[in-house]
Amino acid sequence: MCKFYSSFLGVLSIVFLPLFSMAASEEFDLVINNGRVMDPESGLDAIRHIGILAGRIVSVSEQELAGDRIIDAEGLVVAPGFVDLHAHGQTEESYRLMVQDGVTSGFELEIGTARVADWYNERAGGQVLNYGISVGHIPIRMALFEDEGRFLPTGPGGGGIAGPGIMDRMESMMRQGLAEGAIAMGFGLAYTPAATQTEFEAMLSIAAEVQVSAHIHTRGGLDGLRQIIASAGDAGTPLHIVHANSSGGSTISEFLAIIQAARDAGQDVTTEMYPYEASYSDIGSALFDGWETWEDDRFGRNMWVATSERLTRESFARYRQITGGMITFSRTEEMTRTALRHPLTMIASDGRILDGKGHPRSAGSYSKVLGQYVREEQLMDLMDALRRMTIEPARRLQAYVPAMANKGRIRVGADADITVFDPETVLDQATYTDPALPSIGIEYVLVNGGIVLDAGTLHPEIRTGVAIKNK
Repeated sequence: MCKFYSSFLGVLSIVFLPLFSMAASEEFDLVINNGRVMDPESGLDAIRHIGILAGRIVSVSEQELAGDRIIDAEGLVVAPGFVDLHAHGQTEESYRLMVQDGVTSGFELEIGTARVADWYNERAGGQVLNYGISVGHIPIRMALFEDEGRFLPTGPGGGGIAGPGIMDRMESMMRQGLAEGAIAMGFGLAYTPAATQTEFEAMLSIAAEVQVSAHIHTRGGLDGLRQIIASAGDAGTPLHIVHANSSGGSTISEFLAIIQAARDAGQDVTTEMYPYEASYSDIGSALFDGWETWEDDRFGRNMWVATSERLTRESFARYRQITGGMITFSRTEEMTRTALRHPLTMIASDGRILDGKGHPRSAGSYSKVLGQYVREEQLMDLMDALRRMTIEPARRLQAYVPAMANKGRIRVGADADITVFDPETVLDQATYTDPALPSIGIEYVLVNGGIVLDAGTLHPEIRTGVAIKNK
């Protein structure tokens, strides 16, 4: 009985931890004192003191705490770590930039992979942030059609018609990827123009069976969006529309209104955006098929990433043969603001950096929102911005991915994924010609209790990030 009573008291001390003032240093591995704690899930916005033990938040206290390591966060915001649902850059180079932008979990859910187990095995042993992958329609098509594209299809992976045999193998690979732990199902329909509605809906039906969310780059403008929403609704598939600002373009208001109407009707559909006016893709992809018919001035809206040169008809044709990254300046700043004003849009980077080349959104998406659009322009309030960066992306995944129920939150029992930033200085620094410049104003980033960013200094040897899988 004594042993039972002692164990019972131990359980009570954890369950009712917020009711106790625990100041003994041995109680906590790490303490964050005096910060303005902002938790969009609960609405908490107050000076609090956070105690962390074994990678978990075990106290959110009104009294100062003591621990083995104490961070004084006076004047700083203490927020849940940012959750990026759309991060193509699943490499050490990209991970480091993402952490310096406040991201603690970065997922590749649009393109995904055809070989889920191999993808996770390649990153085993710990990373600087949490990571996860979708099983992807695009890479499966590329594998089945033996497309030679490096990242996106440049041949039959996008243009091949899937007969019954390929369809059977496609469905088998989708199911296998989910069995190996994929946390979503990814589609880039704009990159696979030959994928029929029948093929697409067959894949959606697989997602519906297990209620995994389908993350989709739409095609066909507003009518294409309506068709995708209708197909997902008919199948009962949870749906996430990626980069609404990019896909919506000049029709962004109507694009978001269509999604909002579906939500109002009870459908499970969400969306995201990145806070830049230019997009980034592979020049050799189907997205730019028909380029021969463009007016001459359209080529100059595109920048070849490797050299930062603006393109001409001749240089576009030359680079199209070798493929590679291209940035396209096709939208206005007001279109970005329109997407940001809408409460529906989560923040996601759509980022990818290779050898220092790419798009500034990889390094600066979250700090740009916090610095330019929250502090400088007051386009949204800080709590709303944090909601879109933390709890909303976590909720998008958590029904199928139980680990996400402890991400994107500051509460007792949650994982100690925490971003501490200075609201007066936080800002992106990366540019289109120098996209690998880290953000400023992000002071501390904790990943499962490990201090990966400490007083603004990155410590890449702290590799407490873990694989996020569906079980």
